[in-house]
Amino acid sequence: MNAAVLHTIGKPPRFEQFPEPSPLEGEVVVHVRAAALKPVDRAMANGSHYASFRELPVVCGLDGAGYLEDGTRVLFAGPRRPYGSMAQRTVVSRSRCFAIPDDVDDETAAALFNPGMSAWLSLAWRAQLAPGETVLILGATGITGRLAIQIARLLGAGRVIGAGRNVHTLSALRSLGADATIRLDQSEQDLAEAFAREAGSAGYNVIIDYLWGPPTEVLLASLTRTALTPASHRIRLVQAGESAGPTISLPAAVLRSSQLEILGAGSGNMPAPEVLANTLQELLARAASGELRIDTERVALVEIESAWARDQSGRRLLVIP
Repeated sequence: MNAAVLHTIGKPPRFEQFPEPSPLEGEVVVHVRAAALKPVDRAMANGSHYASFRELPVVCGLDGAGYLEDGTRVLFAGPRRPYGSMAQRTVVSRSRCFAIPDDVDDETAAALFNPGMSAWLSLAWRAQLAPGETVLILGATGITGRLAIQIARLLGAGRVIGAGRNVHTLSALRSLGADATIRLDQSEQDLAEAFAREAGSAGYNVIIDYLWGPPTEVLLASLTRTALTPASHRIRLVQAGESAGPTISLPAAVLRSSQLEILGAGSGNMPAPEVLANTLQELLARAASGELRIDTERVALVEIESAWARDQSGRRLLVIP
């Protein structure tokens, strides 16, 4: 079968033949219709992700949309290695396949699956966002960040602020539900003042951080209090990405002068399977109703090498076998 096969860490996968998958007990073969090309796929292939590939060759792709032998349309995640989603067929545990509603097409489902679930679970599961709370999205101009703004609104956030570097995309965030935006391409002093200004007297309740690195350091400096009185409310910072850097310097005063809580959102702290399934149903229902928007672009599997490093410019690339 045709597949995007990775032979060397740090190199793009190649379009070539790969052995057909054979399911083990509890597994199913999925005929792939669309597989999203995401930052995590690139990180897995270049060795920078904590769960990067250890044995090669391997087919790239962590999730996608397709159909089973009986014709059931499904979203799937976590194919058994060395198989991946960027192939004509893959093999997955049946428990990791989820039915796609009739009113959602395969490409929309595949595009939304990873970033939509990440944003929804970060807000609802990890941060436990309550209606009326103020949310700051660090990295709001990315695909997941833009979905996080929309989802924060759907979950009842009282105020949503988006921070990012892409000026053109920042200007469009208000149409997605942002009340204010912060440009990250400022001096550290100006950026810290912008974070403090948008926090206002009430402050941030929830921060979803897709950046980490220097922008997070500036934000934390702006949250550090000088008063010797108890802070008025909790601040839940959910660390969900590291596109600006893998590490930060964390002064003790940040934690000791505030009610800041730093949480992680990733494969190691997923909720129970029934919560995942219910969240996915809600996500797809919102997409079907038009309440969630995501821009996509199709790319043929045969073009995987050239597409691998392409600037997505706010669109989710969908690999079509």
